[in-house]
Amino acid sequence: MQIRRDIEAIFATWKRSENRKPILLQGARQIGKTWIMEQFGKDHYDYCVTFDFDRHPEYKDAFTNSKEPERVLKELSIYSNVPLLPEKTLIIFDEIQECEEALNSLKYFYEDAPQYHIVAAGSLLGVAVKKRRMSVPVGKVKMVKMYPVSFREFLQVSDPKTFEYIDGIQKAEHIPTIVLNKLLLEYKRYQVCGGMPEAVVAMLENKGMAAVDEVLQGILDLYELDFAKYAEPMEIPRIRSVWHSLPAQLSKENRKFIYKVIRTGARSKDYEDALLWLNDAGMIHQVFNISKPGIPLSGYAERDAFKVYACDCGLLRRLARVAPEVITNGNAGFTEFKGALAENVVLQSLIAQPDADVPYYWTSGNTAEVEFVIQHGAEIVPIEVKADENVSGKSLTVYNEKYHPKFRVRFSSNNLQRNGNMLSIPSPMACWLERFLHE
Repeated sequence: MQIRRDIEAIFATWKRSENRKPILLQGARQIGKTWIMEQFGKDHYDYCVTFDFDRHPEYKDAFTNSKEPERVLKELSIYSNVPLLPEKTLIIFDEIQECEEALNSLKYFYEDAPQYHIVAAGSLLGVAVKKRRMSVPVGKVKMVKMYPVSFREFLQVSDPKTFEYIDGIQKAEHIPTIVLNKLLLEYKRYQVCGGMPEAVVAMLENKGMAAVDEVLQGILDLYELDFAKYAEPMEIPRIRSVWHSLPAQLSKENRKFIYKVIRTGARSKDYEDALLWLNDAGMIHQVFNISKPGIPLSGYAERDAFKVYACDCGLLRRLARVAPEVITNGNAGFTEFKGALAENVVLQSLIAQPDADVPYYWTSGNTAEVEFVIQHGAEIVPIEVKADENVSGKSLTVYNEKYHPKFRVRFSSNNLQRNGNMLSIPSPMACWLERFLHE
């Protein structure tokens, strides 16, 4: 089963670009980086070749002998079954963190041989670069971030007709109930499996919830091994403790990250590096608090107040040991964490949109809190997330009365509509938010 990824559009634009830099693809483990590079090569080039520096250390020799692109490719061609041709061959450097010389060579490919199309990626690239003190040729490569499969991509395969209807909506108008119900059903299934491609395939091929959980647990186990492989020995238990504290952090009514949740007496200075490691690995998203929604939002961030979400809702659910049927059937005891999971899925949708940054959240003392705040052009947009149809709460009203935004957004299970500056949007449509902010 193939899942078309929206990132292909970024690759296609890059291929047509006259000022083309080698791509350096970043993202968490197991999100499909290698697959998308090779699939793009098969679909858009005459030839595609992958040089994996982890499986084949011998490839490194081509870069130690010379920095000149033509000579490097001449040596690499010995290992290739296809010709390495300008414009016609997509050349993939995979697990590039295993060869610093190959990483540095991207600079020379850009400067001296831009006619060759190069895409590179690596496991935990940000972590490996810092650990080994490797230099990245900043300004000479195109940094592209990749994320787990979005709900938009999931829906396109799981229910093509519903996707076609939703994707065709241009204005905030009522959706037929039958379409909304189908949309919400698929959204529950997505919350169970998340966006890790292998788990998505297990769900879409109806292999059963046990198979989905087996895949997710396998990825969590792999992440644990990564802690030992890529982190400093003294940092491993701290990284593991922060990672495993996520369900407890997010189960609180106030989801602000609290160090003492990790362990009694824990201090920020003891765990800052662990948080940074998980961030660099793409495993978490830190959402910082702002007390004032000014432009730029980063200028008003309070670095000592933040929330931490997982890179993927399926992994978060499995990490918390929430059974799939709790989500699909509902449970009276599934309250605070249900809200946290709803926020995590919406966050994934917001981050995955083109040119998007990790949002912030807004608080006003102890009286009000808006889950997310994003900058859209010259506008600051507050976003509230509700897990179900119940939209009671005053925080968005407090924000509206204080700052009078052009748009305010509420994601919930309710139908699509606009009332003044309030956009009420079904949570599954978070991937389509941008089109409604242009009305």
